[in-house]
Amino acid sequence: MTSGKRVAPRHGVVDPRRLAAVRATGLLDTPAEEPFDNLARLAATLLGTPWAFVTVVDDRRSFWKSCIGVDAADPADRQNAVGASFCRYVIDSGAELIVTDAATDPRTRDNPSVESMGIRAWIGFPIHSPDGLILGTFCAVDRRARRWTDRDILTISGLAKAASSEVALRETARRAQASMAQAVALARTLQDSLLPPLLPEVAGLEVAARYLPATAVGTDVVGDFYDLFPHHDRLWGVALGDVCGKGLDAAKVTALARYTIRAAATWQRSPAQVLAHLNDALATQRPDDHRFLTAVYAVLHPPRSDGSVHGNLALGGHEPPLLRRADGTVTSLGEPGTALGIVAAPSLTDTRFALKPGDSLLLFTDGVTEARQPHTREFFGDDRLRQIVRDDGGQGAAPLAQALETAVLDFTKDHTSDDTALLILHVPTG
Repeated sequence: MTSGKRVAPRHGVVDPRRLAAVRATGLLDTPAEEPFDNLARLAATLLGTPWAFVTVVDDRRSFWKSCIGVDAADPADRQNAVGASFCRYVIDSGAELIVTDAATDPRTRDNPSVESMGIRAWIGFPIHSPDGLILGTFCAVDRRARRWTDRDILTISGLAKAASSEVALRETARRAQASMAQAVALARTLQDSLLPPLLPEVAGLEVAARYLPATAVGTDVVGDFYDLFPHHDRLWGVALGDVCGKGLDAAKVTALARYTIRAAATWQRSPAQVLAHLNDALATQRPDDHRFLTAVYAVLHPPRSDGSVHGNLALGGHEPPLLRRADGTVTSLGEPGTALGIVAAPSLTDTRFALKPGDSLLLFTDGVTEARQPHTREFFGDDRLRQIVRDDGGQGAAPLAQALETAVLDFTKDHTSDDTALLILHVPTG
């Protein structure tokens, strides 16, 4: 190992792939960290050397991620030029470097660090990236010449592998975080694609909606949806639902529900019949794709001369909407029905209603009432929801939507456990 022979370069200092791997570690110009300091400190203790280093080397300098024996906290002081570094010999050769006396060894005797740092004995092994590229070295340095024992060599070799493992662990974590962030972004993009980008303007009505994604769901798409669309004879369709489960299968069912409702509404005025068609569509799923859902669907007629808006709605196992009258009275609207996708002939009933000037109708998923306070685990609940609707529902669709969103987020401390959809219809008084 000290014969002076040079191994043909395999990992040159200026190799672009190697430099890219060095930059990717994110270790350059960073403060000391315990995982690396612990390894270097162990090397200095076991080998009895005054110095031990973990280095990361680019094309200009050898950066000392750990430098036991050197009193330097500022990253700018924890480095030397690559030409003065023994690490470059390891990188050029692609193998360990073991030097008994740096002042006489032909490989190192002309290196300026022999005099400037007082280096005599030096032993270092490569630190590798997960792809096998040399990032730097794990080395121990002595002020006196010494012959490194087999035990010394085995110790440094093992600690260098541990340092490489630490780098690999960080790279794995970084990639996992990046993948998770990308997966979450894709999930939210898919979720958003299942909702109308903008609510249309409806004659005689103020409309507002909110969709609050669950903070704990991560990459899973869940099945809350809402829709508001025109169809024949100046009628409007209003839908809101919640698919059981989450993930891609739930997204498929959400898309199926939304577009089946729109298709059935083109030739069917009865909300109960529209939901019955959706139930039939759910029955055509493959057994391994089976999902059920709850939904509310309403048909709105054009406003009458007195400003009122009349309509019909049906509930497919869903929470009944809340109807707030102009005088502040809050009641539930609709007859309970069967969740869709479970039985061949669900119980579905049309219910007539009229929204007069000053009235509001709130359609919502159970993400509102089942939202939990993180410390007490208390539910948001129906009573709290009704109180907000009673107090804020007379101001219009947008103010009520904002009040509900704020209340849910404040109650959950911004940690909603389930997605939440709200759709509000309000008949203005003026």
